[in-house]
Amino acid sequence: MNVSKIRIALAATLVAGATPLAAQELLRVPVTYDITSFDPDNSFEALGLGAIHSVYEGLVEYSPGTTEITGLLATRWTISEDGLTYTFDLTDNVSFHDGTPMDANAVLAALKRRQGDDMMLSYFLWNVTEMSAPDADTVVLTLGQPQPSLLDQLASPWGPKITSPVAFAENAADDNSASWATENAVGTGPYVLERFARGQDYLLVRFNDYHGTAPYFDRIEIPVIPDIGQQILQLRSGEIDAVPTNYPWAQLAALAPGLEITANESMALILAFVKPGSMIAEDAAVREAVLTAIAPQTWIVDAFAGYATAAKSLFQAAMLTPDNPVVFPTDMEAARAAIEAQGPVSVTLGYGVEETENVGRVADLLSAQLSSIGVESEVNVLPAGALFVLQGAMETAPDLLVSRANPDSAHPENQAAVFYQTGAVLNLMGASLPEADEIAKGAASMTDIAERDAAFARAGEMWVEAGKFIPLVDVQDVVVHAEGLTDLGLRPVFPPGNIDFGMVRWAD
Repeated sequence: MNVSKIRIALAATLVAGATPLAAQELLRVPVTYDITSFDPDNSFEALGLGAIHSVYEGLVEYSPGTTEITGLLATRWTISEDGLTYTFDLTDNVSFHDGTPMDANAVLAALKRRQGDDMMLSYFLWNVTEMSAPDADTVVLTLGQPQPSLLDQLASPWGPKITSPVAFAENAADDNSASWATENAVGTGPYVLERFARGQDYLLVRFNDYHGTAPYFDRIEIPVIPDIGQQILQLRSGEIDAVPTNYPWAQLAALAPGLEITANESMALILAFVKPGSMIAEDAAVREAVLTAIAPQTWIVDAFAGYATAAKSLFQAAMLTPDNPVVFPTDMEAARAAIEAQGPVSVTLGYGVEETENVGRVADLLSAQLSSIGVESEVNVLPAGALFVLQGAMETAPDLLVSRANPDSAHPENQAAVFYQTGAVLNLMGASLPEADEIAKGAASMTDIAERDAAFARAGEMWVEAGKFIPLVDVQDVVVHAEGLTDLGLRPVFPPGNIDFGMVRWAD
């Protein structure tokens, strides 16, 4: 940090009444709610992933800012011609935080734990039928069927991490270490979990024997600050160094002196699930009018301060680029005439209470847009968990369910098979279009990326044309932080706000 930046930091800490800290000693980045669990095999963390990934590492990872896969605990890998055997050469001289070596047997132990029926994330290895270690530096995974998405699954933020077999065996108890691993961790990452104080904060300290590039900061403090207003005040006063998520969009254009923005593509696609049997789904003229009214290009800049783009397909822009992007109709007079001819048209919109910040904002905007063509609309906030049981209560389901689709990985199969195909676990309104399903299923086995992406994009077009789903907005990952903080290492597949603590530093 240069002299002028030191003076700025000193002034900020004096305003806050805090003791100045050397820049390289401590980074302070809050979370808005508790990290539920540090167990990499048994939890779906979102805001806490940056912390978990600084403690645990996988065989491969996505490179910062991209969806390209690079080695981490594996330096190289080969895939057999039949696509059934993956052989990984492990990184040399890697130790766990407890001092034990990371070798092939340790990798097998970690992957076998992940496969356990009692592990929430066991499905990541659903297709792995056999694992072996020919020697201490080699791991071989055998699949039941070809799965081109396997490397993406391994690189996923929630993909398998390599845990210390000694630490986990010593604390196995009768639940496969689940209780212990909730608040304790032993991995190979650049930081060690030093303190897990639920409701207060979490502390990470540098692992001095880390096998990769040494991290810049000695300690990472992660306080729990539920109120975004308090986060902003503490950022301005120098008590914390970043607000990783939910900084008000309207305030981004006029940040306080000493603050700046880092933004990156993300997989935060906001879309609308259309209720089967609704007027929007069944009446083409009404659907055309609704699409005209809700066209994202008419409101996206004002809503997201330039940090979002109109969705081009049902697949995130960071995932693929379709040959035929979605085009919303623009003839508002025709839309009003269609609604008038149909008679009174009313539409209910819904979104989950968990998604208030961005998704709720979009739902309110859609309601206002619909009113402009004479459609009566009502926005309902659905209680926690209600999104996942709508198929059993379709009589009360909204006509348009606005939600956010964040896939596990950057492979299009993960988006289609989870959100759009018939019976998919997060096909929240139960949409079904078998002909599109067949195209997507065929695309999942393709190894030519251009051919694969074109097939998935075509399936997406079919789902949209049939009135099953409406893609709306690709929202960027936006972090507001102290001026001079750089190399945040944001990755598109991660939920927004997950800084790479092993990379981040102060600019020279």
